[in-house]
Amino acid sequence: MKKISYIMFALLGMGTMAEAQTQKQTIVDGVSVNGFKMERNGGYMVVDMTLDLSGLDVDGKRAVLLTPRLVNKTDSIELSSVGVYGRQRYYFYIRNGESMLSGKDEQSYKASKTPGQIIYNKVLPYEDWMNGAELSLHRSDYGCCNTLLAEQDGLLGRHIEAFFPTLVYVRPETEKVKSRSLEGSAYIDFPVDKTVIYPEYRRNTAELGKIQATIDSVRNDRDVTITSVWLKGYASPESPYAHNKDLAIGRTAALKKYIQQLYKFEDGIISTDYEPEDWAGLRRYVEQSNIDHKQEILALIDSDREPDVKEWKIRSTYPEEYRFLLQNCYPALRHTDYRIAYDIRSYSNVDEIRRVMQSRPQKLSLNEFYLVAQEYEPGTDEFTDVFETAVRMYPTDETANLNAANAAMRRGDLVGAERYLAKAGGSPEAVYARGALAIRKGDLETARRYLNEAKTLGVEQAVATLEELDHGRR
Repeated sequence: MKKISYIMFALLGMGTMAEAQTQKQTIVDGVSVNGFKMERNGGYMVVDMTLDLSGLDVDGKRAVLLTPRLVNKTDSIELSSVGVYGRQRYYFYIRNGESMLSGKDEQSYKASKTPGQIIYNKVLPYEDWMNGAELSLHRSDYGCCNTLLAEQDGLLGRHIEAFFPTLVYVRPETEKVKSRSLEGSAYIDFPVDKTVIYPEYRRNTAELGKIQATIDSVRNDRDVTITSVWLKGYASPESPYAHNKDLAIGRTAALKKYIQQLYKFEDGIISTDYEPEDWAGLRRYVEQSNIDHKQEILALIDSDREPDVKEWKIRSTYPEEYRFLLQNCYPALRHTDYRIAYDIRSYSNVDEIRRVMQSRPQKLSLNEFYLVAQEYEPGTDEFTDVFETAVRMYPTDETANLNAANAAMRRGDLVGAERYLAKAGGSPEAVYARGALAIRKGDLETARRYLNEAKTLGVEQAVATLEELDHGRR
């Protein structure tokens, strides 16, 4: 299917993530942290956590200062501290009206009245250097006269900008006519040398039912118009070729008459073809079998000899193998292949497309799936389901696989995205998508290689994504 345009979803650009403790964990001696979260919210960095001080023991003459520090190489900032003071130290500051150890913004507590848990929340302006910064909890122990006695650091988490590259979705070309077909094979039994169909003879009821069920599955659909019914009859090669030709023609004509009587199709709808002897089917069977003299028999099948000569040569040279084939293979060579071709009307109403997608998704074109996908927010279950349903209906279509890969990537399913991209072909948009996937996997070298290739191929978004990478936004 030809690709005619693309749109861009996933306009988040930059998100955030923090490698952090989500469960209670001891950070420094006597201090545990749970519910830790560090994330960027627009132009601000937000830090949330609960400090568990139930294990903190502070002597009456000492003080403990707990200070979160955000550090990235030479850049750093200290957040407001939590101070816990022994009885004598606490009253010293109160009586003298002095600021606590870290200043007026400090959360200060008398040791004997310190709550077991303290909710800590700070918001600070975001700066570029904070991308990749580590947040640690610094413990400082002080004695009299503010003498520093001991220090200790414990890592809380690391802030990393999560780069979500803008994804390029390809809009499939609108099908002028949605032509589809259903195919199958029926194994109708005829009495020896007869070309008349007996519906109740042997397994004919079931085999004729297969054809009828296929026709009925589309004939009873108001959105479908049957355009042709094609029949091709085959015979097995154990009789003379000329005789088998007559049987194939006659039996196919009999089936056409049977179907015409059932459905009263307009003239020209049913067409027929024939193959006097199904040598291709015989070859497939032998190739997949373990019979003796397999290669020799295949060589005879592939030879340029007349069909009757080939059949005689196999029968006379390999009689045991021939009897096996006659019993186990030849009956299946007497069959009629059929194909029901039909047109499906187009859908333009999104609500109608939704209903059809739930009940008969095979009736939708890729473009119709695309139309309904635009009604959902990228990354949602509904959005992803549209493209995954589309690729199930068109499993080999490159555009369907590309869009499904993008949807999986947007949801965070990188394994699924890679699986779809393997069948997305080599279009400029597919090359770009492989670059986007490499970004999500953290392989920036590979990402740049794909993105530069996509840039050369004319994908405009590749230019912007490369610029983001080159500016260190990862």
